[in-house]
Amino acid sequence: MSSAATELVRLLTVRGETLAVAESLTGGLVAAEITGVPGASRVFRGSVTAYATELKHELLGVDATLLDQRGAVDPQVAGQMAAGVRKALGADWGIATTGVAGPDPQDGKPVGTVFVAVDGPLTARAGSAGGGKVEALRLNGSRAEIRMESVRSVLAVLLEQLAGEQTGNERAQDTERNGGF
Repeated sequence: MSSAATELVRLLTVRGETLAVAESLTGGLVAAEITGVPGASRVFRGSVTAYATELKHELLGVDATLLDQRGAVDPQVAGQMAAGVRKALGADWGIATTGVAGPDPQDGKPVGTVFVAVDGPLTARAGSAGGGKVEALRLNGSRAEIRMESVRSVLAVLLEQLAGEQTGNERAQDTERNGGF
């Protein structure tokens, strides 16, 4: 388990929010990283590993025309996967990974093309980062390295969103709970 996963579980616990994961190229590695953290059951709703393209539509509600026209490795597909898993599993936050880990290109996209997405609650707070965010990655390395960097990246994007939304009062409560000042 990574420090990012530990921090993610901690922040979601403090906020009283939940998380669901949709994975393609990572094949369950994101869910495994999160569930490796003690106490993850307080915040983790579950995951959908939609490796086959048609499952992205059938289970996560990704637009079938989009999948037909652009394939599964696309920023809009990633965003719809995150929103779809959030809705399907009843979570406050949804995250998703889709891409090409290799060894061969897919849908005309080269190995190392990855999209990670976060979908979260829209809030009225000033500077809120709620809603959806997709990041495009161009990764190098072996299949295993691309998959692990995809895990690290999607957790980092969610942490960034959560940190951007944390109010001063939440930071104070969190610091108190963790013995800080």
